[in-house]
Amino acid sequence: MRSVLLVEDDIFDTMTAEKSFAKFNVPHQLHTAFNGEEALDLLLGRNGAEPLRPLPEVILLDLNMPRMNGIEFLTELRANPEFQHIPVFITTTSSMDVDRLNAENLGVSGYILKPLDFETSTDLADSLSLLEKLLN
Repeated sequence: MRSVLLVEDDIFDTMTAEKSFAKFNVPHQLHTAFNGEEALDLLLGRNGAEPLRPLPEVILLDLNMPRMNGIEFLTELRANPEFQHIPVFITTTSSMDVDRLNAENLGVSGYILKPLDFETSTDLADSLSLLEKLLN
């Protein structure tokens, strides 16, 4: 089954993403990790986690998380040839230009201000690009 990995430490933002996926009938299983370390565990199959296979088609990534933040995770992800091709969309409350620039330098596919909602997002172009990837 096709899948998406949501890396998000806020349970309410996770629930909002789940509701958006259900409302738009996104045909993907949503896997969640609460920080970058947990996400790497899922991708690599380490620390007792089963590796996500097939790999997720898209990763939705929060920037501000405990233990390993989004930029640290993205740096690790892009350093691994097995995962370099996975599109990553940042979902964050940060509208700081430096955060957006750091993410763009690491090859993100989009930058969406939370909450992740395909109908009311302020970053409509990136939200629609994400929705298009998920529905194709």
